[in-house]
Amino acid sequence: MSDIPSNDQAPDERAVSSAAYSPLYQQIKGLLLQSLDRGEWKPGESIPSELELAARFQVSQGTVRKAIDELAAENLLLRRQGKGTFVATHHEAKVRFRFLRLTSDDGQPKMTGSQILDCRRVKAPTDIARLLDLRAADAVVNLRRLLSFEQVPTILDDIWLPGSVFRGLTADSLSRYRGPLYGLFESEFGISMVRAEEKIKAVSASAEQAQLLQVAPSSPLLQVERVSFTYGDRPVEVRRGLYVTERFHYRNSLN
Repeated sequence: MSDIPSNDQAPDERAVSSAAYSPLYQQIKGLLLQSLDRGEWKPGESIPSELELAARFQVSQGTVRKAIDELAAENLLLRRQGKGTFVATHHEAKVRFRFLRLTSDDGQPKMTGSQILDCRRVKAPTDIARLLDLRAADAVVNLRRLLSFEQVPTILDDIWLPGSVFRGLTADSLSRYRGPLYGLFESEFGISMVRAEEKIKAVSASAEQAQLLQVAPSSPLLQVERVSFTYGDRPVEVRRGLYVTERFHYRNSLN
């Protein structure tokens, strides 16, 4: 089977040949991302086999495999031996903890707890509107959350979400939910966080922050500002977290 699509193609195949300067497997990867964005395959569901996708896009199975390999390396798809390839979901630990880089100094997993302190709809502050690609007058959902490890307050998160996307997200719905926050966004609002950009700097705790995190005022904290994106590189979350690092460190892998 040829990797070059024929002239009498369906829209998906025509899209492959339109990006003439991209490697073919990258074009297939782009089409798979479009299908994920459209919700053709939901989080946790299996995608068609490599043979089926090769027939759909009129390319070789090897080309499809290379595209899927990249999406799996980016944790957007998950391969399961003998079962197939599945859309990644934040209900799985491998994906859930991809965005949490705080690690205990002793390397041992810690029991976590989450407490929602506040949740309200407000007009987007100018800086948040810019990061979320919104107008300054647009509504956002602003929530504050305290994460504890072994019952010790460790992370104070301030989170902003586009109000038009997260209609119905309230303090009550958050208090009833027991899973990961990104899992709630995924299952209730159809939003999958697929990548993030972060900025990190050292700050000192204000009196209010110190009280919530149970540290002395002006204690050193690690501030992590994250902008998270869904498919199509659309920003859907701004998160500013304050981390207590007396017993933890921020871990990252550079490739």
